[in-house]
Amino acid sequence: MPPALPRPHRDDLRIALGGLFGGVLLWALGIHSRVPSDPLVQWPASWAPLLPLMATAACEPLRRTRPRAGLLAGTLALTLDTVTLGNVVTIVMYTDLMYAAVLYGSPSSARRIPWITGMLTVLGGLVPAALWRNSQGLLIGVGVGVVAFAPAATGWVVRNHRDAAETARLRAEQTALLAELDRAQAVTAERARMARELHDMVANHLSAIAIHSTAALSLDDPQTSRDALAVIRENSVEGLAEMRRLIGILRDGSGDEEPAATPTLDGLAALVKGARANGLEVLLEDGHGRVPAPVELAAYRIVQESLTNALKHAADGEVRVTLRQDDGSLHIGVSSPYRPGDSPRAPGSGSGLAGMRERAALLGGSFEAGPEPGPGGGRWAVRAALPLDQGDPA
Repeated sequence: MPPALPRPHRDDLRIALGGLFGGVLLWALGIHSRVPSDPLVQWPASWAPLLPLMATAACEPLRRTRPRAGLLAGTLALTLDTVTLGNVVTIVMYTDLMYAAVLYGSPSSARRIPWITGMLTVLGGLVPAALWRNSQGLLIGVGVGVVAFAPAATGWVVRNHRDAAETARLRAEQTALLAELDRAQAVTAERARMARELHDMVANHLSAIAIHSTAALSLDDPQTSRDALAVIRENSVEGLAEMRRLIGILRDGSGDEEPAATPTLDGLAALVKGARANGLEVLLEDGHGRVPAPVELAAYRIVQESLTNALKHAADGEVRVTLRQDDGSLHIGVSSPYRPGDSPRAPGSGSGLAGMRERAALLGGSFEAGPEPGPGGGRWAVRAALPLDQGDPA
């Protein structure tokens, strides 16, 4: 079944009816574009101009839906009109068909029609003037230009402005979309950053609380229970303080809490001291110099999370923490005793390693973590290299 033709636009129907009414009115009043003595008039019957008038009016509903077909049919109707007494409205409606063919037609038609009508305008003026040896022949070219080239050029100009406006609108929408994507990415990045900070600031204290509370519940020893409760209280107080400082960071300055100071590598000694208080045997070898603030924060958090993981998963033995600067990078290493199959002393979310890897990647560094075979089960090692070209040293 052939596809149905698109319905003509309402305004095109109005143009067709208005043109037909105006042409019939001029015909009824006896107003024609030529006189019977004109040599072009081959069909002098008074009713003859009505045929091309009706044909041109019938083409108007096609000016948007089938512009090329409307123009071809209109051209035939105009040709017929030239051998009759003629009607001005037929010519006017034809100029509208020419304009619409360029404005609403295909891009190829829009490019070709102005060139074709321009060539016809030039030839229509020069050829008659050369053949008749009379400058009056140029008026034919002027007539062709007014009827064909002028509306085609106007349609071309209007189409270019319309396309430029459409391009600008699409570009504005694309810019708005990119801005929204940037905003969404910024929000996602900020949420990820805050998630890493929350995990690194609180997970260590909560892990210590979980481990010591388990010891207090499982061992029937008052001294052990008192020691465990002391550690639990200490970590609870410190964790609460960390949470309050984090809330201070999230606030917009309207609250009473001051934002937490950015951790530095000078605080590693206190971090190791806290790990030892939680039961870890930690050896710190600190050989770092002055490093940029972003690198310092990332290194501190990587060591902090590694000690938290060691508290939850490491077997009995020494945990070694090393920092050194070499080849333009700060190298961090944390290794702890590891025995495959041991159950963790506290549950974990698995986001710690992901957070450390993200911190290293954001600075263009490298990160790896995994078991290293050795006697007695080997060791679990965390290694990171953070480039130092992140701004001025802190």
